[in-house]
Amino acid sequence: MKIGLIAGGGQFPIIFSNIAKSKGYEVFAVAHIKETDPALENHVDMIRWIHLGQVKKLLNFFKENKVTEVAMLGKIKKTRIFSDFKPDTKALKLIAGMRHTHDDNVLRGLAGALEKEGIKVRSSTFLIPDILATEGCWTKRKPSRAEKEDMKLGWEIAKEIGKLDIGQCIVLCKGSVLAVEAIDGTDATIKRGGSLANNSAVVVKVAKPNQDLRFDVPAVGVETIMTMQEAGAGLLVLEAGKAVVFDKEEMIDCADRYGISIIALENEN
Repeated sequence: MKIGLIAGGGQFPIIFSNIAKSKGYEVFAVAHIKETDPALENHVDMIRWIHLGQVKKLLNFFKENKVTEVAMLGKIKKTRIFSDFKPDTKALKLIAGMRHTHDDNVLRGLAGALEKEGIKVRSSTFLIPDILATEGCWTKRKPSRAEKEDMKLGWEIAKEIGKLDIGQCIVLCKGSVLAVEAIDGTDATIKRGGSLANNSAVVVKVAKPNQDLRFDVPAVGVETIMTMQEAGAGLLVLEAGKAVVFDKEEMIDCADRYGISIIALENEN
C-alpha cells in the first residue's frame, strides 16, 4: 500500500509517517523547503522537496510513483505567501479561479487539482483518530465562573469568525475580545491577547463551521501551553473531535504545573 504525504512544518508529518509505516504503508512525501522538518527524510520511503507554490512538481511526484491517496498535514506559515512563494503556472491557474486566498479556499483548490488527477485526499487523521481531542476537562484546575462566561462568549465569536475563514482562535478576557487569529497564527494571537490581560486571558480554538476535516484541523500541544503561560492565559478551550492534540499527557502535566485549565467541548454549552 502507498500513501502520499503533503508535509508542512511541525511534528505531525513525522508522527503520521511512523504510524503509516507501522500499518504497512509506503510513504511518499512532498516536503516544503524552509517549512518541513528535514528529519522527515528518515521516516518516509521517498521524499521530494519543493518551494511553496510548485503545484506541478507536487502532482508529478505522486503520479510518477503511482500514489492514488494523499494526506495534507503540518503547518505552513501563512506569511510565507508574501515572502517566499514561487507559484508555477499550475498554481497561478488555481489562484486565478479563486475569489480570495483564505486557507480553506486554497486547500480545497489544491485538493480539487489532486482529485482531477485521480488522487484522493484523505483526512489528516484517518490513520490516527485517537489524536483528536476528547470531551471533558483534562486538568486539575477547572474553569472559574468568569472563565466559563468568557468560554461561552468566545466560542460563539470564534465560530462567527470561522464562517469568514479568517482564523480558528480568539483570546478574550472579562467579556472583551483581545485578539483574533489572522495570518500570524495561533501562538502570535495568544501573545497579542495575553499582553492586554492581567494573567486572566481565555484562549478559544475551534474548527470553522464549514471546516473541511481533510486539512487545516486545529492543532495544539505543549508549545501552546508554554505560550499561554508566558502570555498570562489561564484557560484553553478546544472543540472535542475536531482538534488535533500532540503529546497530550505531557501537555496536561505542563498545564497542571502552571495552573492552566484545558477543556474540550462538543458544543458551546
